[in-house]
Amino acid sequence: MKTVLIVEDDLINARVFSKILTKRGGLDVKHTENVDEVITIAQAGDADLILMDVSLSRSVYQGKSVDGIKITQMLKADPKTAHLPVILVTAHAMEGDRENFLKQSGADGYISKPVVDHQLFVDQILALLPKE
Repeated sequence: MKTVLIVEDDLINARVFSKILTKRGGLDVKHTENVDEVITIAQAGDADLILMDVSLSRSVYQGKSVDGIKITQMLKADPKTAHLPVILVTAHAMEGDRENFLKQSGADGYISKPVVDHQLFVDQILALLPKE
């Protein structure tokens, strides 16, 4: 079974995503907003894909406040985790945000919140999951 790591500071969003992914996608789900945990899980190969909230309000790494863009950059810069697909999830869905965030972060995909079409949400994630 494939595992999706949800990096999200809003527990309601995390629960909604989790429910959609397990019920509709048949996926296993982990959740954390702790940056050290994200890196540990990614490096250990315990996630097949990461859903990364762009605006993490409480995430800190090595004493500095970091957002989803920065965490994604760190994952993409590490040879151990560079192959791991990362999908940015954000409520910032203004014209040009998608391209800007993808370019800045090196992420593999982008989904805007709120997630209205649950099947499309699952399909976008399944499309980026590594095939066996």
